[in-house]
Amino acid sequence: MTLRRHFMAAAPLVLAAPISGQALAHAGDTPTERNRSLVRKAFEKWAAGGATFFQDVLAPDVRWTIKGTSPAAGTYEGRDDFMTRAVAPFASRLSSPIRPTVKGLWAEGDEVIVHWDGAGVAADGRPYRNSYVWIFKMTDLRATEVIAFLDLVPYDDVLRRVPAPTKKEDR
Repeated sequence: MTLRRHFMAAAPLVLAAPISGQALAHAGDTPTERNRSLVRKAFEKWAAGGATFFQDVLAPDVRWTIKGTSPAAGTYEGRDDFMTRAVAPFASRLSSPIRPTVKGLWAEGDEVIVHWDGAGVAADGRPYRNSYVWIFKMTDLRATEVIAFLDLVPYDDVLRRVPAPTKKEDR
C-alpha cells in the first residue's frame, strides 16, 4: 500500500478519535458520575488509612440524621456538630480506627447511596464491626444531607463499655 493509501485509510480514524474521546469524556462527566466518583474516592482514601473523609465529603452546613431510637440517633446540624457529638466521642474510644469495606455504591443525580461494612478495635481490645447504609444528597460535590442507617447496638455498646478518655489521656 502506498503512503497515500495508508493516509486515506487512517484519516477517518484519526479524525474520529477526538470526537469519540470527547463523547466519552462528557458521558462520564455527568453530575451523577462526579458525585459517584467523589464518594468512591473518599471511601478508597479512608480505607487506605486516610482520616479526612468527613472533611472531604461533607458540606460545613450538612444535616446528618442517624435513624433509630438510641441516644446517638437524631439529627446533627452542621459538620462540626456531627463531628463533636457523634464522631469524636465514638472515635476516642477506639484503639484502631474504623476502616470501611464498600459493599455497594449507587448514584443517581444528586443522590449517592453507599452500603459498607466497618471494622475497628475498641480501646478495651474488643473488635467493633458494623454494617452501614449512608444516603448522601449532594450539592456542588459536597453532601448537604445524609441519612445514616446502622446497627446502633454495637455502636452504643462501645460508648457504654469504654470510658471516654480524660483530657490528660488525650494529649
